[in-house]
Amino acid sequence: MKAKVYDLSGDVKEEIELPSVFETEFRPDIIKKAVHAIQSNRRQPYGPNPLSGINYSAENWGPGHGYARVPRLKTGRRAAIVPQAVKGRQAHPPKVQKVWSEKINKKEMKKALCSAIAASANPKLVSERPHIFDGDLPKIVADDFEALKKTKEVIDVLKALGLYADVERAKARKRYRAGKGKMRGRRYVGKKSLLIVVSDNSDVVKAARNLPGVDVVSARNLNVELLAPGAKAGRLTLWTKSAVEALEGWLC
Repeated sequence: MKAKVYDLSGDVKEEIELPSVFETEFRPDIIKKAVHAIQSNRRQPYGPNPLSGINYSAENWGPGHGYARVPRLKTGRRAAIVPQAVKGRQAHPPKVQKVWSEKINKKEMKKALCSAIAASANPKLVSERPHIFDGDLPKIVADDFEALKKTKEVIDVLKALGLYADVERAKARKRYRAGKGKMRGRRYVGKKSLLIVVSDNSDVVKAARNLPGVDVVSARNLNVELLAPGAKAGRLTLWTKSAVEALEGWLC
């Protein structure tokens, strides 16, 4: 399987043989499992104060009063502490001891990563996300791209490669978050756009990371969630030639 390598002006520079990882079988079930495992590691433990609902000075009256023998506040007759009482404790509250992290086999995680890489080169899956692009996939650009230092230069290259329309799509769909999250530092919700994969930390990382919906990552830090946001594979991806070469020898 061959792919074209483009220069910074959008012209075909050469053709290279793609690593075998791009021919991996598409497995959306394993991809979903891997993404959920990654997301579960970010969950924070939560639960109520251990004394919530029971921090009362209450005692039951005992028999002979015609009332149920449940703890009652000393300042009246309202029941307290027991779950069935108004403002009583919660019966089975969430526990901070609960482990949210999900386990996944190493071979499954690698299989999911390979499958997600192959899905990024499938035009049908990429269009269904839905991304906007021109030409063939995968998009591979010469290593000169990694030396770019200005966002304007990155935009010019993306326009030449027919990928910038997807960045504009993500920018146009930015909106206010519904609910209280907007008061907690999460005011806006944006859409995912282009993923740029480079060989190593380079100047283009800072130049491109401010574009709406764009993520930049080195090939060695690639993970399933970046390639399949929301567990839906087929993210539009721009590879540098060195990043593709770094995938040589992967067996899935």
